[in-house]
Amino acid sequence: MNYRERRPAKCLTLCVAIFGSTVLAAFSCAGELPEVKVTNIRRVFHNGEHNAFTDLIRFQGKFYLTFRTCPDGHMVHPTASIVVLASENATEWKQVHRFGVAKRDTRDPHFLSFKNRLFVYTGTWYSGETTIPVKDYDLNLHLGYAVWSENGTDWHGPVMLEGTFGHYIWRANTFGGRAYICGRRKEEFAVGPRGEGRTVQSAMLESDDGLVWRTRALFQPDRGDETAFQFEADGAILAIGRRGSDKAQLLRSKPPYVDWERKDLDRYIGGPLLIRWGDRYVVGGRKLISDQGPKTAMYWLANDELQEFAELPSGGDTSYPGFIELSPTRAIMSWYSSHEKDADGKTITAVYMADLSIAN
Repeated sequence: MNYRERRPAKCLTLCVAIFGSTVLAAFSCAGELPEVKVTNIRRVFHNGEHNAFTDLIRFQGKFYLTFRTCPDGHMVHPTASIVVLASENATEWKQVHRFGVAKRDTRDPHFLSFKNRLFVYTGTWYSGETTIPVKDYDLNLHLGYAVWSENGTDWHGPVMLEGTFGHYIWRANTFGGRAYICGRRKEEFAVGPRGEGRTVQSAMLESDDGLVWRTRALFQPDRGDETAFQFEADGAILAIGRRGSDKAQLLRSKPPYVDWERKDLDRYIGGPLLIRWGDRYVVGGRKLISDQGPKTAMYWLANDELQEFAELPSGGDTSYPGFIELSPTRAIMSWYSSHEKDADGKTITAVYMADLSIAN
């Protein structure tokens, strides 16, 4: 039976067990969705700083991993920078680029392969010379930046992205020779209150060169947040949108993206990922467990419902997964987490990876 035609039964996760470096997720209705085995769980980067917000891509035969690192922690600091690592085998990594932006906090880096260039996009809060308190965060001063490379070795930038001032840019994608990126903004760029609120919109920005952007459509008229989207062959969009601490939404639209269908999912998802694996969709991100706190989890998206297939070793400050399909039955993923401590008992926030495989 075709995957999209099958309506899965309600599945209950039987177990998520960790045996050394192996996680095995099984379902009570194993015939409905494939079993996924998670192996080779490894910490790939920790430098004593706060390392977070990962993404993965394969470009010109190599693997690339990016994330934010900051000696001052999670919040907005001008000391933050973006790291780009490269690997031939997704196991041994070498830094190929690192950049920051003066007087700005760089965060949430995402890759885009577009017109024979590898882009790394980052949203930046204005922070000035020193760390600023939360009450002074101003989304209207937000600005996107990018670096890019034609070969993964020689890098250009960072350069300011025209058309992104006042936008908190996030994941990007391509369709029909154009690039699209999610940017959230205050409605009409309202002045005050500071920070973000329910009047924040999610806009889809469009570019012909990956550097100059214009508004194409709105994903969310209010309560906009991190949004990951995929294009179908006819240009239709399927998206997963975070809604603050509320339940995430599934969004759909067709060109010219004027009308949007929105459906609440059954759970909160922080730092959402939406990507294809074979002929199925995978969703990833942070979930909240009342007695355990945050965890990074991965799901199948089937008939507009989420079915968890793995919970990764994680906790505290965690999520923002990256994903690369190696084949219809094999993949790798990245995420960050603060569930481990160093030799002195201090909590570390590090970048992790794992191998995923679908049982035959």
